[in-house]
Amino acid sequence: MSERAQLRQARRLVIKIGSALLTNDGKGLDEVALELWVDQIAGLIADGVEVVIVSSGAVAVGMSRLGWVKRPDQLHELQAAAAVGQMGLVQSWEAQFKRHDIHTAQILLTHDDLSDRKRYLNGRSTLRALLDVGVIPIVNENDTVVTDEIRFGDNDTLGALVANLIEADGLIILTDQLGLFDKDPRKHEDASLVAERKASDHELDAMAGGGAGALGRGGMQTKLRAARLAARSGAFTVIVGGRIEGVMTRLRQGDVIGTLLLPEQGRVAARKQWIAGHLQTRGKLTLDEGAVRVLCLGGRSLLPVGVKSVSGQFRRGEMVSCVDESGREVARGLVNYDADEARAIAGRPSQRITEVLGYVSDDEMIHRDNLVII
Repeated sequence: MSERAQLRQARRLVIKIGSALLTNDGKGLDEVALELWVDQIAGLIADGVEVVIVSSGAVAVGMSRLGWVKRPDQLHELQAAAAVGQMGLVQSWEAQFKRHDIHTAQILLTHDDLSDRKRYLNGRSTLRALLDVGVIPIVNENDTVVTDEIRFGDNDTLGALVANLIEADGLIILTDQLGLFDKDPRKHEDASLVAERKASDHELDAMAGGGAGALGRGGMQTKLRAARLAARSGAFTVIVGGRIEGVMTRLRQGDVIGTLLLPEQGRVAARKQWIAGHLQTRGKLTLDEGAVRVLCLGGRSLLPVGVKSVSGQFRRGEMVSCVDESGREVARGLVNYDADEARAIAGRPSQRITEVLGYVSDDEMIHRDNLVII
C-alpha cells in the first residue's frame, strides 16, 4: 500500500481549519467556502469516516462582527471577541451540516482539560460517544476563559492533541498555503512543495521558517510541531491548501496534493511505545493465572474478574503494573478505574460493575490498546 493510500483507508480523521481560511483573510466568515468544506466532509462521513473538526476563527469572526480591524493585544478584549465570534461560528457549522441531516456539537477545551488524566479520559469518552451516534464535534480552544499560562498556543497544537485523544488515523490541517515548501514561496520563485516526509525529519525545521499572519497564532513551524505531536500516537498529518478545489475529496482519492508527514510507527505500536517508555507506574494489579495467560498469549484486554488484588493509589488513566501471583511483572497499562473503584470490582465479572459501583465507565480494567506486555 502506497503512503498516500493511507488517506483512502483512514476511518477517523481530525480536520483543522485556520482563521485566515474561515474568515477569508479577515473579511468575515466565508460561508461559501464553509459550504464547500461541509459538502466534502459529508462525503467522507457517507464513506464511513468519523470526523472531528477543530475550527479556528472565533476571535477573527468576533473582530469582524465588532468592526475591529486589528487583533487586540489585551486578553480581556480577545476573550470578548471570542465570545461574540463563537456564536456565529457554531451557528454556521450547524446550519451547513443540517443540509446533510448531520448534527454537530460544540466542544470547548483548555490545556487543563487535556493535562488532567481524568478530564482527558472524560473528554475522550464524550468525543467517542458523539462519533458513535453520528454527531460531528466542532472543537475550539475555550478562548473566553483561557489565560496565557494555560493556552495551547495555536489550534494546530489543539488539532494534534485531539488526534491523540481520539486515536485518529490522521490529522488534516487546512491552511492558506498549498503545503510545506523547501523555501518560503513568498520570497523564492523556485520553491518546491515537499510532497512527503517523515514528521521526524530534522531537515524540515529549516524549511518551516516564517510566522503566522495577522489573524492566526500559528505558522508553518507550529504545523510541523503539530505533525510531530500527532505522530506520537501513530497519526499521519497532511498540511494542505484549504482553497484547493475539492481538497478533502482529492485527498481521500489519494491525489498528491499538500504535504504528507508520516509517523515512524503505526498507531498502536507508537501508542504502546509511549505507554512503555514515558509513564511511571502508580499502582499494582495482581492477576490470577488465567488473566496472565490471556494477556500474554491471547492479546486480550484485562477484565476485572482476572484481578486478585490492588495496591497503591492511582487515578483513572494512570499507569499501573500488572504482576502474576509470584510478583513478576507481566504487563503495564492505563487503568480505566481509580484505585478504590478497582479494589471494589476486582475479581468480579464485568456485568456486575454497575451493581457494585452504581455506574460503569468501561467493561475492561485495562483495554488491550492501552496495555503493553513486558
